[in-house]
Amino acid sequence: MKTRIKEYRARHNLTQAQLAGKVGVRRETIVFLEKGKYNPSLKLAHDIAKVLKGKIDDIFIFDDETD
Repeated sequence: MKTRIKEYRARHNLTQAQLAGKVGVRRETIVFLEKGKYNPSLKLAHDIAKVLKGKIDDIFIFDDETD
C-alpha cells in the first residue's frame, strides 16, 4: 500500500507528531504509514482522511491489482 499522507500533511502544515495527536496514535505509526509499512484500520484511515480533508481513496492507494 502507498499513501499520500506526507503530501496532504504538507498542505495543512502538520508535522507527523501533530497528525498523530489529532488521530490518537503515536508518531511512529504515522512514520510507518507514510513508508507503506503499516496498513491502517478502517477507523484510522477515516480519521486521517477527515483531519487531512481528503478522501480515503485519494490518501491511501491500495495496489492489490493482479494482471
